[in-house]
Amino acid sequence: MAIPIKINVFEGPLDLLLHLIEKNKIDIYDIPIVEITDQYMEYIHGMETEDLGTMSEFLVMAATLLDIKCKMLLPRQVNEEGEEEDPREELVQKLLEYKMYKYMSYELKDKMDGAAGVFFKKPTIPDEVMKYREPVDPQALLASLTLEKLNQIYKSILKKQESKIDPIRSKFGTIEKEEVSLSDKMLEMKAYAAENRRFSFRGLLQGQTSKIQVIVTFLSILELMKMGYVHVKQEELFDDIQVEVKEDPDTWKNLTEFADE
Repeated sequence: MAIPIKINVFEGPLDLLLHLIEKNKIDIYDIPIVEITDQYMEYIHGMETEDLGTMSEFLVMAATLLDIKCKMLLPRQVNEEGEEEDPREELVQKLLEYKMYKYMSYELKDKMDGAAGVFFKKPTIPDEVMKYREPVDPQALLASLTLEKLNQIYKSILKKQESKIDPIRSKFGTIEKEEVSLSDKMLEMKAYAAENRRFSFRGLLQGQTSKIQVIVTFLSILELMKMGYVHVKQEELFDDIQVEVKEDPDTWKNLTEFADE
């Protein structure tokens, strides 16, 4: 006969399994899988819930228990170290982790409940006490000060300042941003095309002095292709790209969008 029990009594399938283990006083490292599976299935049949999402979690665990139950009937598999594998090992690890977190949550709840009865009093120090400063006698303070001690203090301050300096980054020079405009590069490409009616794209890029120069040069070639002033082609895959000037650079127009001629 199924035991009537509502699903909200347990927080999940691991909680139900842990309840059955503790109820039957079973060693968690040596779970009698047949007995636990039968009791678990009995609880499943008696559950009252309309939440299919929650119920599916319990059904997945039921399938896992049945799978372990079947494996327990078969000869044990041997791992690479020559030791027999226990089909229950993964389930035991999950139960131990769940049990640890569950009892940790109980301790946190106890601390939270205990903190609810703790009250803190704001400081009520009088203003005259807060403003009080112990008087300092400069003569008494400097009475034992000598030039040697003053020199030691000065050196210790310098040493502390030097320790704050990064020995590597402090030697770096100033990094100046290189300004490269597309307009200047378009004018440069116009002059270059006037002298080279056919040229290597790779050779053009290798002649640039920085990464930003390469990027802007590439953009200028794309713009000239779009305008129909140059044509590029590649004979084979990974071959060098050849750029051919289609129109006389002296007749190039519509560059005012990028440069003031």
